[in-house]
Amino acid sequence: MNAKKEAPKSAVLNPRSVRFRLAAWHAVVLTAVFVLLGGLLFARLTSYLETTLLETQARRARQIGETLIAAIPKTGEASVAGEIERLYAPELSGRFIRVSREDGSLLYVSGPPNDQTFNPAGIPLARPSGPGPEFVRKAAAAGGGTLLIAAFHVATPGGGYLVEVGTPADPVEGLVRQLVLLLVVCLPVVVFVAAAGGYVLVGRALRPVDGIAGKAELITQHNLGERLPVASTGDELERLAESLNRMITRLDDAFQNSKRFVADASHELRTPLTILRGDLEDLMQDPRAQGDLTDRLGSLLEEVERLSKIVDRLLALSRLDAGEAQSEWSRINLATEASATVEQMALLAEDRHLTITCEAQGPVSVDGDRARLKQAVVNLIDNAIKYTPEGGAVHVRVTTAGRQAVLEVADTGVGIPAAAQPHVFDRFFRVDPSRSRNPDGAGLGLAIVRSICSAHGGVVEVESALGHGTRFRIKLPLAT
Repeated sequence: MNAKKEAPKSAVLNPRSVRFRLAAWHAVVLTAVFVLLGGLLFARLTSYLETTLLETQARRARQIGETLIAAIPKTGEASVAGEIERLYAPELSGRFIRVSREDGSLLYVSGPPNDQTFNPAGIPLARPSGPGPEFVRKAAAAGGGTLLIAAFHVATPGGGYLVEVGTPADPVEGLVRQLVLLLVVCLPVVVFVAAAGGYVLVGRALRPVDGIAGKAELITQHNLGERLPVASTGDELERLAESLNRMITRLDDAFQNSKRFVADASHELRTPLTILRGDLEDLMQDPRAQGDLTDRLGSLLEEVERLSKIVDRLLALSRLDAGEAQSEWSRINLATEASATVEQMALLAEDRHLTITCEAQGPVSVDGDRARLKQAVVNLIDNAIKYTPEGGAVHVRVTTAGRQAVLEVADTGVGIPAAAQPHVFDRFFRVDPSRSRNPDGAGLGLAIVRSICSAHGGVVEVESALGHGTRFRIKLPLAT
């Protein structure tokens, strides 16, 4: 059956929504890019700072070698230590300076720096790593730090000397630690702001989808002439809306053709069926029709009557689909109409040994087609009588709930299986013809009820359990 259409669920904070997933992917990709850039920046900055610091030490080592060590043949080795202390003050500046001879003996080594960050005596002697006069290396200090050392080899007439100048890597490591801390603190903030911005932007980009979904929920068989909104964006959403509108146009054409066929066929069948019924009634009145012939004519007449009812109901459905029920609306007291209908159908219930009652609480006004609404009530009560065994009861109740008028028809009949309940309002659907004491039904009565309710802006619902009866509930907007 046609249940009340649910409003589209909001995509806000829904992990399955396209909006949430796009924003999440945006945040993940952005985080990966930031982490990658941060890692590259970390490695590049570390390398740059260490290289710059080593170049500075290499210049000092070259300066010492080209000025002080190269002058040893004239000044002697004794003057080297004093000049280094005077010019460079290693202990005060925190530098490491060492001059060693080719045989490994030390000509000069600086003392521990004032901050005691390393012990020069614990630094192993350097060994050239290539044929050039200069090379650089990292050495582990006794205190757990790292020294960046540049070495310069000087050849003199009296022999070769190796000059080593180094400095702690603490400034580089401190700056890198600050950079890492900055990235760790700023990365979540930047990612959060970017993800929130992406979430908002995706929501704005998908706003036409909400408009399309909202409009699509309002389109039914009665307003297939409506079309979905098309945003002039020139993107995939515009093409999607245009494609859906073309599909609705095709469905509208097919639906209109189907309605015209049903209406035309029903209308054309009424005349020959009326002629057949009249001829059969005349034959039954013929004195020559006796015995078995009379029974056969009676059976044929019953089938013609059944076909006539089916044709009338199909014609009624086609008229409802065409909007006939909305052409002659008036103010109706649903409680009064229900009470009158129950009184009219009381004899039918008594013939089947059923009890039928009506409970109508005050005036319940609705706007609609009086004849069609009465037809809906009659169909529901007739359906309840058909499927209720002798001794059972049918109860009709009219109330209000909020801004709706509610009409209930409950019985103590055989009930409807749960699997069949979603289909009971489908055209020509019958749960089980053997369950009814009137097998002449065609499965159109409840379909007509649904069409009438839809034409009046209402819905019809069913609650049932096997062996415990069935309750049909019509909900219509109250008159305003």
